[in-house]
Amino acid sequence: MRLFLLTALTMAAFAANSVLNRIAVGQEWIGPFAFALVRLLSGAAMLGLILVARLYFRREVVWPQGWPILVGVGGLLLYLLGFSTAYLQLDAGTGALILFGAVQVTMFAGAIVAREALTATRWLGAGLAMAGVVFLLYPGLQDAQFGFPMFAMALAGLGWGAYSLAGRRQRDAQTATAVNFILAAPVMFLLYASQLWWADMMIVEPPEHRYGLVLAILSGAVTSGLGYALWYAILPALGAARAAVAQLTVPLLAMAGGALTLGELPGWRFWLATVLVLGGVALASLPYRSLTIRSTQ
Repeated sequence: MRLFLLTALTMAAFAANSVLNRIAVGQEWIGPFAFALVRLLSGAAMLGLILVARLYFRREVVWPQGWPILVGVGGLLLYLLGFSTAYLQLDAGTGALILFGAVQVTMFAGAIVAREALTATRWLGAGLAMAGVVFLLYPGLQDAQFGFPMFAMALAGLGWGAYSLAGRRQRDAQTATAVNFILAAPVMFLLYASQLWWADMMIVEPPEHRYGLVLAILSGAVTSGLGYALWYAILPALGAARAAVAQLTVPLLAMAGGALTLGELPGWRFWLATVLVLGGVALASLPYRSLTIRSTQ
């Protein structure tokens, strides 16, 4: 039950990121690239302060080592940059479908490579939950045009999947998340500033409004920084496959959050998709040990 509640809280944080991003950028209170930069910097500041406090009070800190650091930082940057770039031209529904589809492929591939036990019910649950997401977001696909935005969102999904897989090997989730954000922040700043030197890469963004900055800081410090730390903490118990399927609830939660904050009343398609997704997640989480499929080399 504790793992279920922590997972639900983490998915709510992920969905809140989407809602905050949509409100701030959609109202043109801040540009998408500026939102991503402020989000990362504020997350790094929050996690850095917590890390300093732990060191000051002599709490045990386990520093991340080896390739998970590079994968974590690289995956985080790829996710943020791909996400921001794609949503300049991609509608929310199509973007979410491509993002979580890429996450599913990446994390299930990681589970197979790691020889994680995958039951038949887990595969069935993943398929059912993914079908629910496709059903929910299908209307937005009819007018979608294939091109660079879709490719950018697929890269974002690859980056997030890699970031999540790296988190399974971290002994100290809070410290690992802080290191990822702190190391990624200056790289993101340089990438953001570098577009000023290339006219063909410049993106005209609206001036930063104080409300947009507040929402970006809230997204970075709370729902990203603390939310990602919690995600790293529960990943070892979830496993790659269950973690991948659980994330398919995020589009549903984001749409429900939009209904509450933006007055968007969900229709019958949303409720039917909710049944499919939650049913698939429940099926994928069953602790059946029979019908187990193991990867072979």
